Amino acid sequence: MSGATQPRVALVTGAAGTMGEATARRLVADGYRVALADISAQRIQALEAALDGAARAIPGDLSDAKQIERIVADAEGALGPIDILVNNAGILSNHKSADTTLAEWRRVLAINLDAAFMLSRRVLPGMKERRFGRIVNVCSLAMKSGGLTAGTAYTTSKGAVAALTFSLARESAPFGVTVNAISPAYVKTPMVTEQLTEAQRQALLAQIPVGRFCEPEEFAHCVAFLISPLSGFITGEVLDLNGGLHFD
Repeated sequence: MSGATQPRVALVTGAAGTMGEATARRLVADGYRVALADISAQRIQALEAALDGAARAIPGDLSDAKQIERIVADAEGALGPIDILVNNAGILSNHKSADTTLAEWRRVLAINLDAAFMLSRRVLPGMKERRFGRIVNVCSLAMKSGGLTAGTAYTTSKGAVAALTFSLARESAPFGVTVNAISPAYVKTPMVTEQLTEAQRQALLAQIPVGRFCEPEEFAHCVAFLISPLSGFITGEVLDLNGGLHFD
């Protein structure tokens, strides 16, 4: 449970995806009220129904600044002030530099980086005023490896998300607000199960010391840990979740 007198409110972006859904389900199980943000209205509406009154579906396009403002306003209008923001939404590009168009570059950075910044900027003043807040960003092993399979735009966007995490953590620490990130590698999502070939998957499994891909529920557990009141002394951290594939 969150430990607050009233259930705390979390906004989870990319809630229609595998990691987002697992996170939403975990937070509801832990007693949070959850706003589900995603461009896929049908999928988050189905998830809202499955979560039986503890969640609210708020469809929208995170590449649009006006829609971001509306998403936050709708979430707060329905559930109350946002205490937890999970910037999980992201899109993958496997194209290396020569094959990355300017349009693709801008689209990837708009979703993966700009949306995380705009959402954080929108909710941080209220968190600071209430002297409590948790922001969890989603990075990737790609930012440390140069992108084993990921492309230039994706890799760059995730490195920038780490820098954003550090900056916001420094700014927010005196106000009881923590900002951390999770850096997963090869969670069982469509990015792994559909966008990589079987040969690529087997090659990756051979490199991961634990010998398997990450389960979505393991990612959700990391989110739950970082937003806990007892994690208030952890900020500016990028938590590796990679099965021993990379140490630092």
